[in-house]
Amino acid sequence: MLIGAAVAVAATAAALLIDCPLASWCVADGCPGELARCFKVMEPFGHGLGVLVIAIALYQLDHCRRAALPRVLTMSLGAGLLADAVKLVVVRIRPKEFHFDGGVADSFGAWLPMFGVDSSGQSFPSAHTATAVGLAIALSWLYPRGRWLFGTLAVLVACQRIESGYHFPSDTIFGAAVGVFVAVACLKNERLGHWFDRLESRLAAGAATKAEPQTSGEPAESEPAGPTDCGRSRRREAA
Repeated sequence: MLIGAAVAVAATAAALLIDCPLASWCVADGCPGELARCFKVMEPFGHGLGVLVIAIALYQLDHCRRAALPRVLTMSLGAGLLADAVKLVVVRIRPKEFHFDGGVADSFGAWLPMFGVDSSGQSFPSAHTATAVGLAIALSWLYPRGRWLFGTLAVLVACQRIESGYHFPSDTIFGAAVGVFVAVACLKNERLGHWFDRLESRLAAGAATKAEPQTSGEPAESEPAGPTDCGRSRRREAA
């Protein structure tokens, strides 16, 4: 995955060559209406509210993977927040606010604007794309058989951000790199990954304790535990 992030960063520089032509075409409503509507439907996959809805569904439907929710939320929302932090480093005008009179370099502004610029100057990078990519990797980690579906949804989110005039192609590619970086840190980083492993073990142990029947012989009020062998369930999913 780290190789993927490096490739995405390199692709960001290459995408600068097509930023203005493609963005101006989208701003001029060059994208067919049906395709644009399809992209629009996919936007929630890269939005914080959409992530929370998916997290609630995961909590309700998959008892075995409830303990992984903190990591899933960090991989998705954390990627979006990191992308938002990068926006404080450099100003870039959003395509729908850009006049396309000059070259791609004219879309960039001052460095380190911090909070001194409004949304129109926060095109780089795409936080929606970072969130979508982080979420796609998180869900692929939990449900490997759906990795192509989750990856496709993330790509469609990036397409929506370009089509809507909110981002240049290079913004979405760099946003994807941010998403990959955060996801790799949560899964592969020795300290952070180990911390999540321990947290998930504690949460799973706590859930198992609550699911045990009461000493009086009456059934516990907690909801059914679902599959009894979560490890075996996950191994079947990965097969």
